[in-house]
Amino acid sequence: MDIVGICGSQRGQSFNRMLLALAGECMPAPMTLETLDWDAVPPFNADLLAKGFPDSVQALRERIRRADGVVIVTPEYNFSVPGMLKNLIDWLSRGEDQPFAHKPLAILSAATGPLGGARVQYDLRKIMMFMNAATLMKPEVFVGSAAQKFDADGRCTDALTRQFVTAQMTAFKAWIERQQRASSATPA
Repeated sequence: MDIVGICGSQRGQSFNRMLLALAGECMPAPMTLETLDWDAVPPFNADLLAKGFPDSVQALRERIRRADGVVIVTPEYNFSVPGMLKNLIDWLSRGEDQPFAHKPLAILSAATGPLGGARVQYDLRKIMMFMNAATLMKPEVFVGSAAQKFDADGRCTDALTRQFVTAQMTAFKAWIERQQRASSATPA
């Protein structure tokens, strides 16, 4: 089961990047995770889009389209979605063939504060609902006080966090399987 991951923080040592790696570790077989690199995506500009998708955007659109599911792990910036992540989503959402339509999606977040990025998840869920993504609703994963749950090497040291992420990835596998059965049962 081919899963792609998007980290909403571009910082190499972000807690959300560590959480995305943990999600990959906690995925049941036969799930595998590939973290997408989206540093080359330019700021969205309709004039640029009029010339066609930049190669970096087109490659991401195709990779997401081929995946069985997508995991987005993101920090919360100013109570909402980080600007660069929103920019990426704006690029990916263009066109009738946008790759998130009916795509199984799981969302996680981590923060140094106690809420664990709860507000960003609600805004991101709203955005993805508009794109008709098949977003897993429960269990939700909000990792608060993240600095106390990962070591200097980025490994999760908190058993309860690992348990929550494992439960979500197990539910995500079942969600993808349900979505695949439903789409194969639907007449073309």
